[in-house]
Amino acid sequence: MARRARQIELVLRYSGRGGYRPGAGRPRTGRHSVAHRVRPKLAPRYPVHVTLRVRDEVWNLRSRRCFRALARGFSAGKDRFGFRIVHFSVQGNHLHLIVEAANEAALARGMQGLAIRMAKGLNRVMQRSGPVFRERYHAHVLRSPTEVARAVAYVLGNHFHHAASWGASVAPTEVDPYSSAAEHDKDWTGVDPPLVAEPGTWLLRDGWQRGGAMRRAG
Repeated sequence: MARRARQIELVLRYSGRGGYRPGAGRPRTGRHSVAHRVRPKLAPRYPVHVTLRVRDEVWNLRSRRCFRALARGFSAGKDRFGFRIVHFSVQGNHLHLIVEAANEAALARGMQGLAIRMAKGLNRVMQRSGPVFRERYHAHVLRSPTEVARAVAYVLGNHFHHAASWGASVAPTEVDPYSSAAEHDKDWTGVDPPLVAEPGTWLLRDGWQRGGAMRRAG
């Protein structure tokens, strides 16, 4: 089963808005649709916070059988063609990722490949066919140490953020087993660890810690 890892001590708040930056595209056509706007320009030194949601009929992702399908996708797609998955958290009906990409084309290719792998795996689990994800992913480029620190804390603590809104209590040392903050072994995931790649950007290697220290000092 998943083992606990050392807690990352960051304030679990993220003021940056997910989603697209203003640009041309179709208007929204329904409650779950996402406008097809131009993706933000991406320099390789900037990480990206990505949110990807599943369709309403897809099972709860926070189960061992669904997570194993997602873990296979993470393992196969964590470092391919200039695209790296550095952090993730799996929620009931959506995923949060912190990724790196050489450019916007690499981001698009990496996310497409990852989504295809995860969709195939989840469909096998559910013994169904058809679309799994209900919309295009949201991408928010992270450009400063403080912004990256907030995003990392938000992603790794996302389940506890939701739990607090339900009135549940969370131990200070708790680590979400459905996130990259936990140590995952093959017996639990079905694939060899790790499920994520080592960061290549300064912001995710060192800069985010400086951003977290600045927030605590403030």
